[in-house]
Amino acid sequence: MTTNRDLTDEIKDYWSRRSKTFDLSFGHYIPPGPEAEAWAQPMRDHLGPAPQRVLELACGTGEVTRLVHDLGHDVTGLDFSEDMMAVAKAKHAGKPRLRFILANACQTMEPDASYDAILCRHLVWTLVEPEAAFTDWFRVLRPGGRLLIYDGDWARPASPLAAKLLALWARLSPEPSADETAAKAHADIMARLPFRGGLTVDRILPLLEQAGFEDFRHLSHAPISRAQRRANGLRNRLRTRVWNRFILVARKPGPTDTRTSPETSA
Repeated sequence: MTTNRDLTDEIKDYWSRRSKTFDLSFGHYIPPGPEAEAWAQPMRDHLGPAPQRVLELACGTGEVTRLVHDLGHDVTGLDFSEDMMAVAKAKHAGKPRLRFILANACQTMEPDASYDAILCRHLVWTLVEPEAAFTDWFRVLRPGGRLLIYDGDWARPASPLAAKLLALWARLSPEPSADETAAKAHADIMARLPFRGGLTVDRILPLLEQAGFEDFRHLSHAPISRAQRRANGLRNRLRTRVWNRFILVARKPGPTDTRTSPETSA
């Protein structure tokens, strides 16, 4: 039997299966307090003062949605998984200045120049067609609009020792959220992605430049990692050491918004 299914369908199915346990995995749920503040600080510094029209791509279960919305912005959460979106909608039921749309982050179908800022967490590494996605994001941003990316190199451990220790720990003491089938699906998907060799700022920048973005700022992820280590046990503290994570800001050329806070690079 033949089907029309492609890699995008497999990615969608993978995240849909993960929707009910997604927030149980380290690094997905964002607890209030220092960690939430650390995630939110780049939004304060680089999205500009509220209210901005913010498009959050691959919003998932709505964790980052909460942070950017709490800053006073008008937020549109976009995801292609109905199951993920159902969780996000339940979390944020009844909130003003917030809507959710079911769409693919590579082809948003949103109007030209309709957003002041675009935000995404742990999305870029999964893009099947990154060039097309960045072109679309550029299109829906207004002139002078900002792009804020949180992501990392999930293919090559920054600390092989920490990765080995965690793998041994997982064999000896599996966590309740552990799913061997999902882990195999994840590995199979990653092996076929454009960024299967590892996602780095150096690999993203030429593609963003090609799409038209400029004024790049590479920010340190260290404040988030430090906040996570202060609030977690040894197992999760080790997880903060395994991967090279980063934050990247870019801008669509256009008039400078005088409301925007002064920028700092790290």
